Amino acid sequence: MRPARTPSLPAPSADGPPRSGSGLRSAARPLPRLLPRLLSCALAAVLAAGALSPAPASAAVGATVSYETVVSHDGTELKAKVITPTGVEGPHPLLVMPSAWGTPHLLYVGAAARLAHESGYQVVAYTSRGFWDSGGGIGVAGPEDRADASAVIDWALENTDADPDRIGMAGISYGGGISLLTAAEDERIRAVASLSGWADLAASLYPNETVDAQSAELLLLAGELTGTPGEELSEIGAEYRRGNIQPALDVAPDRSAATRVDAINANGTAVMMAHAWNDGVFPVGHITDFYEELEVPKRLMLAPGDHATQELFGAAGLPDEVWEALGDWFDHHLRGRANEVDAEGPVHVRPNNGRGAWTSHADWPSVTGGTERYYLAEPSTDWLRWQSSGAMESEPATGWSYRFRTGIGTTAESGTVMVSGALQQFFDVPTGVLLPTVDRYRAAVWTGPARPEGVRVAGTPEVTFTVTPTAPDQSVYVYLYAVDGRGTGSLLSHAPYTLRGAEPGEPVTVDTELAPVVWDVPAGHRLAVVVDSMDARYQDESDIGDRVSVTSPEDAPAQVTVPLA
Repeated sequence: MRPARTPSLPAPSADGPPRSGSGLRSAARPLPRLLPRLLSCALAAVLAAGALSPAPASAAVGATVSYETVVSHDGTELKAKVITPTGVEGPHPLLVMPSAWGTPHLLYVGAAARLAHESGYQVVAYTSRGFWDSGGGIGVAGPEDRADASAVIDWALENTDADPDRIGMAGISYGGGISLLTAAEDERIRAVASLSGWADLAASLYPNETVDAQSAELLLLAGELTGTPGEELSEIGAEYRRGNIQPALDVAPDRSAATRVDAINANGTAVMMAHAWNDGVFPVGHITDFYEELEVPKRLMLAPGDHATQELFGAAGLPDEVWEALGDWFDHHLRGRANEVDAEGPVHVRPNNGRGAWTSHADWPSVTGGTERYYLAEPSTDWLRWQSSGAMESEPATGWSYRFRTGIGTTAESGTVMVSGALQQFFDVPTGVLLPTVDRYRAAVWTGPARPEGVRVAGTPEVTFTVTPTAPDQSVYVYLYAVDGRGTGSLLSHAPYTLRGAEPGEPVTVDTELAPVVWDVPAGHRLAVVVDSMDARYQDESDIGDRVSVTSPEDAPAQVTVPLA
C-alpha cells in the first residue's frame, strides 16, 4: 500500500442559495428539523478540516467544488457536490459516489478532494434519494436508486469533462451497496469499490433466520431522522414492528449483489471490497462468500472495526489505509497505472486483535492453512471446574444430553452494534466474558486445552450440535472465545441460530458457520465454546420457562472446527 498522501485543495466554495425548486426540504419533513441541521453542520466542519490542508508549492493539479442539482430519470432532484480537477487536461476519469445511509454528499468531500486534486479524477458525490437535501423517498437500493446512479453518470458526461470510457463508482455502506448493484446493471462502470457494504441483504439482517434487531432499529431510526422513507420502506418498517419480517425478505433478492454476480462477471467490472471483522450491520461472513463467486479482477480487505468505522476518517480526507488502497484500485483500473494492485495478493487481512500487520493471500481459502477439530463432551453445571468440565476433545463424545433453561441471558454476549467493534479497532478492547460466571443452568460451556505457544485462528469456524426444542420457535447462540488462565475470555466469533416451525421434542442438528476472523490467541490461553438462548443484539425466540437440550448423537457428534493460519 502506498504511503499516506497529504491532502491539499483550495477551500471548497460554500453552498450557494438553493436553486428554484431544489432547496432543502423543510415543511415536508415529518420529524423535527433541528437535529439533522445540527448534524449537518458538525459533519461539514469535520470534512472541511480534512480537505483544507495547504497545498504544496509544487502541486500542479488543483480542484474546484460546486453544489449541483442532478435531475434523475423520474424528475427527482438529487443534490451533489461536484469536485472538478484543474490544471490538468481532460477528459478525466469519473468517480460517482452515492452517500451512505443517513448521510449527505458531504460525507465524501475530503476523500473526493484528494482524488481530484492529486490524481485528476472528476468526482460527483451525491446524496442518495430520500435523504437530507435530495428529493424522493428512501428506496433501500431499489430500482430507482440504481437508476439514480446511472442518471448521475449521464449528467456528469453531459456537464463535465468526464471520460465515458473510464467510469468508476465507490461508496460506504449504503453507497457501497448501490455501487455494486449498479455495476451489475450499467456496463459503463469499469471499476467499483464497496466499503462496509453488503452483498446479501437477507443474510445480513436475518442471519440463520434470526432477526438482527439492533441493526434493523438503527437503520429505521436513521432513515426516519435524516430522510423521508418511501412507501415500500414505510411498509417494511411497519410490518417489522408488528413482528413480520417477510416483506423485508421479499425485497432482499432484488437488493442483493449476490443474486447478480453473473451480471457483474459478464460486465467484467473490477470489484474492491473492504470490510470490518466486527461489522454489526452487515456481518462479514456473506462478504467472503460473495467475493469467492466473483470472476473479475477483485480485491478484499478485512481488518478490525465495526460498521463503517474503518473508512469514516478517510472519507473526510485524512490518511487512511483503505482509502489509499481505493486510490490504487482506481488508478490501476481507470488510469492504467502499474502499482501495488499488480504486485500484491488480492486478499489482505489484519488480525482482529493485537494490532498485527497486514498479510496478503491469493484468495480467501488461502487465509486458512489448516484446521483443528474438537469434539464436545458432556457439559457440566460445576462452575468451579470451568477449565476441565465440558471438555473439547480429540475423539467423538456421543450419547450425552444436556438441558438448560431459555429466556434469560447469560454473561456471554456478542456486543453492541457500532460500539463493540469500534472498541476493538481503536483500543484493542474485545467483547469479553468471565467464563466462570456464565450460568451453567442457562448455557452449555466447553473449554479446550491450553495452547502453550499460542495460535492464530484464521478463517471461518464451524460448529455442529443437535438441539431438542420445547417450542416451535427457539433461538440459540454460539460463541467462540479465547480464555486466559483466570477465565477472562475475548470473543473471537459468534453466530445466531433460530429454529422456525420445529416440532417440540424432535431433535434438530445445527450445522453452521460462525463469522470469519483472524485472531492471535496468546500463549497459555485456551479456546472455549458457549451455547445459550439469548443475546441483546438479536430478537430472541426463547421464552422464560422453556428448555432446550443439547445432544451429541453418534451420527452427528457435537464438534467445533477451528481454522488455523
